[in-house]
Amino acid sequence: MTLFLYDTLHRKKREFTPRDPDRVTLYVCGPTVYDYAHIGNARPPVVFDVLVRLLRREYGADSVIYARNVTDVDDKINAKAHREGVPIGEVTARYEAAYLADMGLLNVSPPDIAPHVTDHIEAMVAQIGQIIDAGCAYAAEGHVLFDVSSYPAYGALSGRNLDDMIAGARVEVAPYKKNPHDFVLWKPSKPDEPSWPSPWGEGRPGWHIGCSSMIEAVLGLPIDIHGGGIDLVFPHHENEIAQGVCAHGHAQETTAPAEYSRYWMHNGFLTMDAEKMAKSVGNVLLLHDLVQTIPGEVVRWALLSAHYRQPLDWNQALLDQSRKNLDRLYGALRRAEGVEALGDKPSPEFLEAISDDLNTPGAMATLFALSSEIERAMTVGDLNAVGIAKANLLAAGRIMGVLLSTPDQWFEGGADDALRAEVEALLGERVRARAARDWPAADRIRDRLTELNVVVMDSPTGATWRLNESSSSVPSQTADPFQGEDHD
Repeated sequence: MTLFLYDTLHRKKREFTPRDPDRVTLYVCGPTVYDYAHIGNARPPVVFDVLVRLLRREYGADSVIYARNVTDVDDKINAKAHREGVPIGEVTARYEAAYLADMGLLNVSPPDIAPHVTDHIEAMVAQIGQIIDAGCAYAAEGHVLFDVSSYPAYGALSGRNLDDMIAGARVEVAPYKKNPHDFVLWKPSKPDEPSWPSPWGEGRPGWHIGCSSMIEAVLGLPIDIHGGGIDLVFPHHENEIAQGVCAHGHAQETTAPAEYSRYWMHNGFLTMDAEKMAKSVGNVLLLHDLVQTIPGEVVRWALLSAHYRQPLDWNQALLDQSRKNLDRLYGALRRAEGVEALGDKPSPEFLEAISDDLNTPGAMATLFALSSEIERAMTVGDLNAVGIAKANLLAAGRIMGVLLSTPDQWFEGGADDALRAEVEALLGERVRARAARDWPAADRIRDRLTELNVVVMDSPTGATWRLNESSSSVPSQTADPFQGEDHD
């Protein structure tokens, strides 16, 4: 398998070649745990979970090390803890647990390493000292700031010139800054905020230094892949590169070097019914609310339905179609339930699609082709073909993070034995009534199935059924839509 990934830094697809095939490293910016995640926050962990599954298949599970950080000190965390009158650790533990539970419902595997900012403060202080010693940062009024003018390659990742950065960034214009676009590495804490000792006084780290320090501490430099949302390209990832490079003596290089990360990947924005999610608009949809009524696998499929680098518009039609698509695939597996899967490899067509910069829409098309092959082979009784197609479908599903339940769990997960027996009996009566063209009887059976909250899916090879879920894409307005951090 040859894997091609779009590299934001080089602005093109590049063949992926890890520095060490026995130790493939991946870091993705994770949650700031001050509230429940919104649906846009779920796109990066789902996208990069597919990538990790693919890498582990190619290089071996023990050869891939995936880190996703947790930001557990932040202005928003401090504010919520102050309102509730509790330590910040109580707030962060609550919402980190909720985040992990919600990710689990989306079949997102936990990272190998989940570094927390509060566990790496000393490493951040040390790295800030290295940046100062390199002549790339300065202390002023209890702050330490990175001097952007000291690093000629600044802007290589985002492709912005300095004037664009100043105009587009949310920067703090303060008298202690040499230039308005210099950013904070260390800041003093207010009296009621958590703080840590440093050579520059009691305080806490700025946003960007956290990832730079944690990457070096838990993975070592350079890493193979750094991922996150497109909104992090600037300023967060641009600043990460500057810090990580300047701390190790590469400040004067005029192009962004590979000493920090060899590949940069970013997923596109998510909109709500063609509008940007915003608290002011009232269209923020919390993932925690959504997965109470919609199966997590449906949410995952919807998040993967567009190419990860493209925008994704979230709406009820997308969820409905995602459910239908999974019903089709699980329906084929149900009809092939008595046939042994012959092998454990995805089809070449699937691997070709998913290895082309995680082309999930193309990969999904191959899953549908496999389900159709199962249906055709079942119709003619070619059990060998059924077994091969079933194996290909299940193996591809494992990489996509779907088709991980049994068909019975998928269709009838909430049904007890009595309900299953009644539904199966009704479906048998329905077949006989339709064969006899007894439409009044068929209508009565349909009405009874509706009363039982059952949805019937007909196909040329028979009918399958599932319990209907109540579904809603009505957004919740209880969370800040930007689970970001301080933009100093």
